[in-house]
Amino acid sequence: MMSSNDRISLPVSDPQLKGDQRLFKGSTMTSRGAYAALSYMSCAVMLVLFNKAALSSYNFPSANVITLCQIICSCSFLYILRRCKVISFSSGETDNSTGLVSLQTVVQTSPLALTYLLYMLATMESVRGVNVPMYTTLRRTTVVFTMFVEFILVGQKYTRSVIGSVALIVFGAFVAGSRDLSFDAYGYSIVFLSNITTAIYLATISRIGKTSGLNSFGLMWCNGILCGPVLLLWTFIRGDLQMTMNFPYLFAPGFLFVLLLSCMLAFLLNYSIFLNTTLNSAVTQTICGNLKDLFTITLGWIFFGGLPFDLLNVIGQLLGFVGSGLYAYFKLFGK
Repeated sequence: MMSSNDRISLPVSDPQLKGDQRLFKGSTMTSRGAYAALSYMSCAVMLVLFNKAALSSYNFPSANVITLCQIICSCSFLYILRRCKVISFSSGETDNSTGLVSLQTVVQTSPLALTYLLYMLATMESVRGVNVPMYTTLRRTTVVFTMFVEFILVGQKYTRSVIGSVALIVFGAFVAGSRDLSFDAYGYSIVFLSNITTAIYLATISRIGKTSGLNSFGLMWCNGILCGPVLLLWTFIRGDLQMTMNFPYLFAPGFLFVLLLSCMLAFLLNYSIFLNTTLNSAVTQTICGNLKDLFTITLGWIFFGGLPFDLLNVIGQLLGFVGSGLYAYFKLFGK
C-alpha cells in the first residue's frame, strides 16, 4: 500500500517545486501551466457541444437550470473526493484530513462568488440584444479589459510583444464582425459589461487563489456552496424549475446522458479554469478562450450547422487565431 506521501494527485496549484520545470529555457510558462491551458481548451470545446445538444437538439428551455445542475454535481464530486482523501482543499501538500473549509475562509472567498454571479448573469443577458457576428467581435475585447483589471489590482505589466499580439486579436475580431456594424446602445453596453465582469472574475480567481490558502478544488468548493443557493432561488423566481418539470424529454435516456456528460465536463472545465488562472494568469486564461473559439466554431459548424460562409469573418477569425498563437509563443519562450 502506498503511503499518503506517495499518492499520486492532480495538480491543484503552483507549488514552485524544483520538479516543475519550465517548458523551454527562458520560458515564462511551466509544464503544469501548459497542461492547464490545454485542458481548459479541450474541456471548453467539448462542453459547448454538449450544452448545444441539450439546449438546441433537445430544446431544453433553461440554461440556468443546466448551470444549477452543474454546480450541484461539482459540489457533490468535490465532497465525495474530499471525504475519501483523494483531493485536498488547501494548497499544502501534506493535508491528510477530511475536513472541508472553515466559515472564515468561505467568507474570505465570497468576492469570488459575487463576481461569478455577476459574470454569469451579464454573459447570459449579453446574447439577447446583439447578433452573432458583433457579439463575437465585442467579446474578443475581453482580453483588453482583463489586462487593465490585472494592472489595477496587482500592477501587472506586459511586454510590447504581448500587447502587439493582443492588438492583433482585437483587430481580427473587428474584421470578423465588420459586415454588421448596426449599433444597439443597450446591447453593446451589456456585452461590454459582460467583458468587464469576466475580467474581474478571472482577476479575482488569480488574486484569491494566491491569498486564501486554497487550491483550485478549494476555490471551486467555496464558489459552488455560495453560488448554488443563490442560483436555485433565481431559477425558482424566474419559473425555470417549473418549465424543467414540464419538459417532455426530462427522463429520456438520451437527454439524461447528455446532461450527465455536460455536468462532468463542467466540473473539469471549472477545475481547469481555476488551475489555468492561478498557474498562469487571467490574461492567459482569456487568450486560451479566444484560441479555442476556432475549434468550437469549426466543430459547431460540422455538427450543428452555422452561419453562411463569409470571407471577412474567416479572415478575422484567422487573425485572432494568429494573435493567440503569437501570445502563446511569447509566453513559452519568454519574449
